[in-house]
Formats: sequence, structure tokens, C-alpha cells
Amino acid sequence: MRREKILVIDDSATIRRLVDSYLSPEGYQVILAATAEDGLRLVQEVEPDLILLDHQLPGTTGSDVCRRLLELPNVRQVPIVVSSTLRKRAYVEYADLSMVVDMLPKPYTAELLKTTIVNALDTGALVVNSQQNGTAVPEVLEKLGEPELSGSFRHFRLREILDFLCNAGKSGVLEVEGQYRRSYFTLDGGRINGVTATGVDSAALAERLPPALQSLAPVLKMTVAGRRSSELDGMLELVDRKVLDPRLLRNLLRHQAALLTLDCFTQELTQFRFLCEQESGSIPARLPLESSLLALLIDAALMCDPEQIPPQDPAALYVRRAVRGQNLDRSGLSAAHMKLLSLLTEPRSLPELLRQTALSNDELNRVLYGLALADVVETQAHVRQVVIYESNATAAQQLKDALEAKCHGYVVRVFKDRLALQLVLKRAHPDVLVFGFDTEESIKLCHELCAAEREALHHTQLVAAVPTDGQPNPRERWLAKLRMNVQAMMGRPYRAEQLLQVLERLPNPVGTPAPAAPESRPAPAPWPSSATDHLRSIEADGQLCAVET
Repeated sequence: MRREKILVIDDSATIRRLVDSYLSPEGYQVILAATAEDGLRLVQEVEPDLILLDHQLPGTTGSDVCRRLLELPNVRQVPIVVSSTLRKRAYVEYADLSMVVDMLPKPYTAELLKTTIVNALDTGALVVNSQQNGTAVPEVLEKLGEPELSGSFRHFRLREILDFLCNAGKSGVLEVEGQYRRSYFTLDGGRINGVTATGVDSAALAERLPPALQSLAPVLKMTVAGRRSSELDGMLELVDRKVLDPRLLRNLLRHQAALLTLDCFTQELTQFRFLCEQESGSIPARLPLESSLLALLIDAALMCDPEQIPPQDPAALYVRRAVRGQNLDRSGLSAAHMKLLSLLTEPRSLPELLRQTALSNDELNRVLYGLALADVVETQAHVRQVVIYESNATAAQQLKDALEAKCHGYVVRVFKDRLALQLVLKRAHPDVLVFGFDTEESIKLCHELCAAEREALHHTQLVAAVPTDGQPNPRERWLAKLRMNVQAMMGRPYRAEQLLQVLERLPNPVGTPAPAAPESRPAPAPWPSSATDHLRSIEADGQLCAVET
């Protein structure tokens, strides 16, 4: 690969060493001249691609050097960048010199020097030819390609755009524009391979890195904007040669992507553009993240300051949202977070989620915040979950039909076979379990379920539905048979109205709001006439029979 040659003509030894130390690591061949005479001699020997010329030289000026260069046919087309502390007073002298393509005011930073040199090399020949021949030049060298997809965020959200592109397996770069910055999501086959941004304070971003990555803050300054540099290329070269561990750099890039993604989801956005197959840059190509949006948002939530995490409602339930077209990719999620996501297929309370996961309260709150940002979970008011086991198929169907029309403030599910009941108790943790007892086999089944799902049923209230067979002392007789804590007992068979009356009298679990009874529902009545007199006497004043636990 050809190295572009830069001839530096400057009488300051400090400036010459400074320019050499800035440009040589970038891959340029830097030739130094301390006087105008040395420069005029070297320019014919090395035929440079660009000249960086000091305005004030011993015994002459940069403008005089330019006029002498115009007399040399083989170098009069070489673009020149003039540097001076005099600024406007010096620049006016070069107005009629066609090979001068740019000005570099002293003092300058390394970044300004590099940017000026790159631009002059890219456009210098075009500008010199234009100034010498009077031809027009275009406003830009490389026009931006027309996006395959573009629009505003007035009617769309960023998640919806990313879901669409990822579900379609698209590759390219999604540019997201905000008020003060632009962010770029590099996609490959529907996965996010990298996130960069311009207009971002890299120092402020570095402060949000976890302690283990704080030492890589200088690297973040190079990677956050996605621009290439010789230092970054050199580091990637060491990674390719297995000299550096790629895991540490990939970890930094993942945290960078997470923080930039969080900023996009918490700030106002204006427009977006997606260009298919646009070049992704060296970092996403060589160290791709291959991550899902969900994983990045959870990573970001875990790094947030505590005051950024909204408080969770201990009385609310959390459940997965069913959004049509939502991207279901979970790449990059940890096993613990995958377990949490699977639990949320059913409405769960915070205490319940804490019991069933190995997450701390703080981590759980943060992960739920990340899931909410991704529109994966939503909160619901606590609706008491009631599971009914009724082995009589006819009675079970009648209960199901009646409860669908009459039930208010509850989610009630009726099961008539053992296998279906076992499966639902493995997934759902009901607030109330209404169990129909009629034989020793049903008592054995209840014992087995309570033993197998002890954790799941820890806070479940048990309502025993027992036959009213006219035998004396049914309460004591059935309690002796059941040998378990029963919160309520009712006669069997029963109607939906009687069950709702019993449910209303059950004490509410801690943190669970009582369901609001509609005004149209009649006041609780005694047991139906089918119940025997001795069963009615067991009740408390014709109501339910509560048992001390």
C-alpha cells in the first residue's frame, strides 16, 4: 500500500517534531525541511503529495515559496496547506495562489492537523485544478446514498423500527437523529453488531462505565464515534494476532453500545435513515457484538445511576406484552434474565419474582426497567388469580360458563383433570386454590400437589369444597381427613354465586388490593337451601367457615 508523502517546511524544530509525531503514526511518510531552500530542493526530489508550509520563514515568506513553486512544472500541481499564527493577515497573501487549498492556524491540536491533512489530500488535486483552470467544483466529493427506509419519529418509535429491520434480517446502518446527536446502529442479518454516535461527550460516557472497564476510558474516546485511526487499527491488529485478549475490548464495545442505546430510548428523537449494505467500519466487522436490543437495554439498566431507575409498585403484577411484530431475539441475555423472562409469561408480583429468581431486589428492579424500555413487559393492577379443581366434568363446565359471565375482580380458571392442574401450577402461582374433595384419592392428590409445589403455593389460600352428605360434624370430619391448613370450607356442589361470596370473605394477601365488588352484586347470602342444617351451623352466622392456620 502506497504511503502518502507530506513535506513539512517550517523553521521551528518543535513544530517539525510535533507534526512528525502526529502524522507518522497515521501511516504518512513525513519529510522535514527547516528552510525554504531545503524545501524547494526536497520537493523536486521526493515529489510529495502535500506540502505543509509555514508562512514565516528565515529571509522569506510562504507566499514567496509558493510563487517559486509555480515556476516548477513538475510540482506546481502539488496542493499546499499554509500554517501561521498571523491568521487573516497572512492568509490574504495567498488569495491568488492556485496551489493553496487550505489554511491551518497555529496553535493547532493533533485532531485539527489530522483532519486538515486528510481533507487536503482528498480534495487538493480537484481544488488546484479548479483554481488554475477556472472550473467549478462540487460541494461534496461523496454524496450520501439514498436511504432504503427513512422517516420521522412522530408516528414511530425506535423499538418498532429496529424490530422491523431485525425481524427481516436486514444488514446495514440505521442512523437515528436526535436534537444534539446522531447515533448509528450497525446491523448484520438482524443482529446489532455495534452502536456509535457523534455529538457525544466521550468523557461523560466513560464515567458511566463499570469500575472494571474504567481503565479503558481512553479507548472509548476512539471507538464511540466509529472513526478509524492508526491507534485503533494497531490495537485491532494486536487483537487479530492474539496478542491482546479480544474479550476485554468486546466487553467495552458492548457497554458502549448499551449506554448509547439507552440514551436513544430516553431522549427525544426526530428522524431516522436506514442504508442497506452500507460499510459498517472496522470495529463492527472485526469485533461484532451480535446482540439483541433487549440485551443491550438490560445491560444499560444495570449501569444506570440508582435515581434513574423508577420505583416499582409492590402491589402491581408484571407480565410479558404480546406485541404483533415484536422481535423475539434474546441474544446476549444471561441465564438468570432468560429465566425471569420465562416467568413473566404469567402475571407475577415483585415478591414472587424475588422468590423464584436468584436476583437481588436492586437487580430485579433494573432488569424490569430494561424490559419495560423494550416494551417487553407491562404492569397490571393485581387481579386475584383463582384456580378451581372440580373432577365432575358437568359441574366443572357449568362453573366455567357461569364464572365467565359473573366473575369480577378475579381471573378464574377451572380444571377437571389432574394433569392439566399440575401443569398450570408449575407455571402459575394462584392466590386461591378451590379444591373439590369427594374421595380419599382427591385428598391424596391435594397432598401430593402441595408437597410438589410447596414454593409455588406458599402464599396460596386453600378453599375446600366438600360434599354435604348429611353426616354429623362435617367440618371436624373433613379437617381430620385433610390434615392441612384450610382458609375456607364450602358445600359441594356449589354455584358460581356461592363461590364469589366465599372469595370476597377471604383475607387479602399482603400487598394485594381487595377486588372491588360491583354495586349490582347482591349482598352475601347464606348457604343455598341444598346445604344441610348441620353444615349451616358450622358456618359463622350463615357465612363461610374459616379455619385458623
